[in-house]
Amino acid sequence: MSKLDAQRAMREAKFARSQERPGTPAARINRPPVAPAAPVAETTAEAVTEGLCGHRSMNGRTCTRESGHAAKSHRYS
Repeated sequence: MSKLDAQRAMREAKFARSQERPGTPAARINRPPVAPAAPVAETTAEAVTEGLCGHRSMNGRTCTRESGHAAKSHRYS
């Protein structure tokens, strides 16, 4: 048996084990769908932070400096 054949056999055995155990991603796929949660009314950050810059960072935080600030950097919170 070549190295690739051994790797393929191990991968297939691992897949077969994951199909048998509950709580694995494959077992979760076969569950019936669950109804989505009721929508929650969210206040927008723009409505709450009037007068602020509001620039968004890549991770979703917003700038807390005043609107139209002269500083080159933003302060996120």
